[in-house]
Amino acid sequence: MSATTDRDEIRRRAAALGPWFHNLDLHGVRTAPDHFLGDYPAIKWRHFAHAIPQDLTGRSVLDIGCNGGFYAIEMKRRGAARVVGIDSDDDYLAQARFAAEVTGAEIEFRNLSVYDLARLGERFDIVLFMGVLYHLRHPLLALDLVHEHVARDMLVFQSMQRGSAEVAPLREDYDFAETAHFDAPGYPKLHFIERRYAHDQTNWWAPNRACTEAMLRSAGFEIADHPEAEVYICRRVEPPEGAGAVYPARGAGA
Repeated sequence: MSATTDRDEIRRRAAALGPWFHNLDLHGVRTAPDHFLGDYPAIKWRHFAHAIPQDLTGRSVLDIGCNGGFYAIEMKRRGAARVVGIDSDDDYLAQARFAAEVTGAEIEFRNLSVYDLARLGERFDIVLFMGVLYHLRHPLLALDLVHEHVARDMLVFQSMQRGSAEVAPLREDYDFAETAHFDAPGYPKLHFIERRYAHDQTNWWAPNRACTEAMLRSAGFEIADHPEAEVYICRRVEPPEGAGAVYPARGAGA
């Protein structure tokens, strides 16, 4: 793919594709210079970039919820042989395709949601699942589908977190009458947002740290590194018994 380098043309086309959530540097043209989070997502990337191999030669990467393409492009810059970015928003996909054109990155972009992962029909060495979970009505189902259909080895996961950063030690089981642990700050909690948070009607959930880590383990992802407050580097392992996207009919009353 040949890169587009004319700065005036880049500025014109970037403006036509706006507004952008990813502040990309396209040959000196910034796509979201006034981002409310600053130079985002580059400012977050700098905190965990070291946790992903510098050389991805021969590796395949899937970027779920790729938005404007920042992370997909970074994976290609590290030499990934195949990079696929998916998003369910056509405007974001148009931005990502343009950014890839400007940077000369050969990336495949497709309009798919996380619930459509089985349609890809392949597994990837590295799966990026960044900034998606809290926008989903069915977050644990999404993690199950990532495990079941596309993750081969590494999962790079990030979610907005709210509430306590404490992680309380928990027993394997509790009697029905025991309730005090539910009120502990470090107990896994997934806060439901009925209407809006941060003026965004797609923000449905805000897990605390304990909940994020428990959900990952429940879906079959072993936490290998925690390089940044919201970012986890995980390895795909066998999920706990009884986990999965389909409810097993073997409870006490089954």
